[in-house]
Amino acid sequence: MEATSSKAESSLQKSSLDVHAESNKWQYKSTSDTVILSADTESSQDGDSDEGTTPGMDDFSGLSPYEKKRLKNISENANFFASLQLSESAARLREMIKKRQPPESKRKKPKKKENETGCRRSMRLLKVNPSGVSLPATPTQPILVADENPLLPPGPLEMTSENRDDNSELFKGFLQTWAEVSKTRSKNTEKELSSIKSYKANLNGMIISEDTVYKVTKGPIFSMALHPSEIRTLVAAGARSGQVGLWDLTHQPKEDGVYIFQPHSQPVSCLYFSPANPAHLLSLSYDGTLRCGDFSRAVFEEVYRDERSSFSSFDFLAEDASTLIVGHWDGSMSLVDRRTPGTSCEKLINSSLSKIRTVHVHPVHRQYFITAGLRDIHIYDARFLNRSRIKPLISLTEHTKSIASAYFSPLTGNRVVTTCADCKLRIFDSSCISSKIPLLTTIRHNTITGRWLTRFQAVWDPKQEDCIIVGSMAHPRRVEIFHERGKFWLRLSIPAVDLAHLGIRHLFAGWLFEHPLNKQPQCLYWEMIPDL
Repeated sequence: MEATSSKAESSLQKSSLDVHAESNKWQYKSTSDTVILSADTESSQDGDSDEGTTPGMDDFSGLSPYEKKRLKNISENANFFASLQLSESAARLREMIKKRQPPESKRKKPKKKENETGCRRSMRLLKVNPSGVSLPATPTQPILVADENPLLPPGPLEMTSENRDDNSELFKGFLQTWAEVSKTRSKNTEKELSSIKSYKANLNGMIISEDTVYKVTKGPIFSMALHPSEIRTLVAAGARSGQVGLWDLTHQPKEDGVYIFQPHSQPVSCLYFSPANPAHLLSLSYDGTLRCGDFSRAVFEEVYRDERSSFSSFDFLAEDASTLIVGHWDGSMSLVDRRTPGTSCEKLINSSLSKIRTVHVHPVHRQYFITAGLRDIHIYDARFLNRSRIKPLISLTEHTKSIASAYFSPLTGNRVVTTCADCKLRIFDSSCISSKIPLLTTIRHNTITGRWLTRFQAVWDPKQEDCIIVGSMAHPRRVEIFHERGKFWLRLSIPAVDLAHLGIRHLFAGWLFEHPLNKQPQCLYWEMIPDL
């Protein structure tokens, strides 16, 4: 009902306002007309019909009672609204609103005083002397940024020890020992392979002591090589700083058996003793150099040099170590022949890999070699190497993350083990190198080393090629040994971070990135109990 009444009210007000003008128009007419209009409306209100109208109203004689009543209501409404004086009230409200608005005030800026002193400023920054005279402009000199790792000069480098006196008799005897050691190779390798039972017994008999742990470089270790001699235990370690440390474990005291050299300026990523002459130690570095340390002449000869590139790994294509295949971090490869004079390569080959981490040659069919890239692993045939981009014989694409290494088994090459950042070790059957080699085993393993530690690389045991050895980030830090079928065999719970090599005379050599106590890189090995 309230809505209906308000609606009627609004319609009434609208009609009254519309008719107000009309009523005013009627008021401008003669007085007689107005009197007649009021008389007609009164007669209409009393219910009189048109028959009772006063004679002489010709102008309104044709109006019906409804129209007369309507005009009366319009006149009354107009008089009512006029009595309310709404226009006067609206005018008063406008005046009140205008009075309430505060006047706009503008902030007056303070006037500056004529003798006022400004803020003090440094005369040095203004480049004036205390008397106010401008100083002469000093010429700017170019800033020379020193290279953190400057390249060593090309050519041979003398074996200058970083931690010993070169003229001492002890150092001369040390070099003579390394030069005179010989390698004895067994003609029948199958007789050297032990049974699984005796192999596990030998592993359980390994011990480690303080005498077999020592710091051999001043920086973190990136690579290691174990001398093949069966008379002495000789170990070489390559460091991040470009140093190469040599350690004679049979020398006592052990401090006198360690010598450090500086043949490179950047990390030494790969070390190998020459299979033809064990007195030659070949080292490869990120600085784009490959050198051969000749202990008989006490010199590091330069085998290959490319300052525009960075090397990652290498291996011997020939058994006499005359030809080498070198992997680059940019994905290219170099074929180096040591018999050719100079320090350049024979061929520079572009591969389809974006980078190459490791290169390894098949131990029997040496024309094949395997490369570990960023996500793929390729097997190539060295007989078809050319300068253009080559296609691999086999591509292994099972890896989902970054690959750390790929190696053939050491005696027959019938297996390939790969290490990947997806925490898996994969073993492939490479007994028949065709268009594809099948995947045999996948082993779950903790290989997440982070950015500060050297990445793990699973390697084969050279005395038991069906077993692989790899470091683990599980707590406590350890070195673990697995069978190629994926069976776990042994855990050496030591604070080791990575594994380098397995020795030949029942010696297991590994290395630490950081010692848990003094945070220094250490080199260590396990020795077999003689009774076993």
